[in-house]
Amino acid sequence: MVKLSFLDLVPVTDTGSISQSLANAADLAKHAEALGYHRFWVAEHHGMTGIASAATSVVLAHIGQATSTIRIGAGGIMLPNHAPMVIAEQFGTLEALFPGRVDLGLGRAPGSDGVVARALRRNLASDERQFPQDVVELQAFLAGDDRLGIRAVPGEGTNVPLWLLGSSTFGAQLAAMLGLPYAFASHFAPDALDEALEIYRRQFKPSAQLAEPYAAAAFNVFAADSHEEAELLASTQQQAFVALRTGNPGRMKPPLAGYRDSLPPNAKAILDHVLQCSATGTVDDVAAGLKAFVARTGVDEVIVASSMYDHDARKHSLALTMEAARAL
Repeated sequence: MVKLSFLDLVPVTDTGSISQSLANAADLAKHAEALGYHRFWVAEHHGMTGIASAATSVVLAHIGQATSTIRIGAGGIMLPNHAPMVIAEQFGTLEALFPGRVDLGLGRAPGSDGVVARALRRNLASDERQFPQDVVELQAFLAGDDRLGIRAVPGEGTNVPLWLLGSSTFGAQLAAMLGLPYAFASHFAPDALDEALEIYRRQFKPSAQLAEPYAAAAFNVFAADSHEEAELLASTQQQAFVALRTGNPGRMKPPLAGYRDSLPPNAKAILDHVLQCSATGTVDDVAAGLKAFVARTGVDEVIVASSMYDHDARKHSLALTMEAARAL
């Protein structure tokens, strides 16, 4: 069976609170652990009222405390927002708290818009040149490389496993060059999926961390006991994508029957594009979707993304998704 992991954006509903969203994240991680999911990741976003995972390492400490065996990590930390030494210290602390369970996925996107990026003191013009240097520097801090002339404590000697994340071929090339595992964000940016995976595998060079290519890709799943219920649950994420792509993001909204059919053609086209890598329906529907996705990509691991308004429905979707994977 292909490994299943889960990506949680720690969504905040229109009537909920950040405290409740964080409690839900811990409960969802415990549930995923009991079901047999391999990893539970959260992602760095800033300035978004509907996402409560901005302080990613703090959220991971909360999730780690609620679990005992599942791997936890960042999917990812947007490294240009931070000094590599600070991230080494944060994830070194997490590794000390939860030994052998921590992953550090790295991305170069801002996780925000330009206004927020400036508030984070980022230099957007330097990302493509600076990002590879920052990744190597972070590796050196985690390894305790004496050539740095400074120590990251906690952090040095932990060698927390690094991943590179991406939605283009840039991350694939860098992951291959550095010999790191690679995860593709096909749950919202599917265009370069096949090309990026091909480049990563073809150009991969073994490293101290990884002898052979290891690839994961994200896949949206909205599972329920009936296809109609699953379609209804999926409408929450559909609303979020349309709102984001039309410049009006906000808190998560409740499901809306017939939502997609009510949209104008341009909004339907947005959903058709962004949700290409998705499965909606019963266990059988999800099993068919997962089978086709794994056959297409050959990934070693599928990272499930599934934002739903109702917490219990989301937990049930996770259980049905694991049932679907086991049916394969």
